[in-house]
Amino acid sequence: MRYMVFVNMREDVGGPPQPLVAAMSEWMHEGFASGVLVDTGGLYATADSIEYVVRGGQVTTTDGPFAEAKEVVGGYAVVEVRDDDEAGELGRRMAALHLDHWPGWEGAIQVRRIAGPDEGPPPRD
Repeated sequence: MRYMVFVNMREDVGGPPQPLVAAMSEWMHEGFASGVLVDTGGLYATADSIEYVVRGGQVTTTDGPFAEAKEVVGGYAVVEVRDDDEAGELGRRMAALHLDHWPGWEGAIQVRRIAGPDEGPPPRD
């Protein structure tokens, strides 16, 4: 099963410190070598992005930065694991790396299952 792991954080904290970069690099090498990690990356700032909004039957375009954004997705990982528990443990480890190697960092690690081509997300109530 595949999961996407999002790193949500305030955008104004800047780039990660070198100790976190080194720890994440080690984590990524291990993940790619074991086959658990499928893809990963950090994302550029919202100042370098475009947002397309569908509202009221129209598509509007806004160039970043987006003043209303308090937290943004700063990075992601796609992992392939056996079950929810293994995905959750990878998310917990990623959170612990941030806690241990980025003093003062506050944010959230979100783990979400990716629907396969022959399935969709469960219906909403």
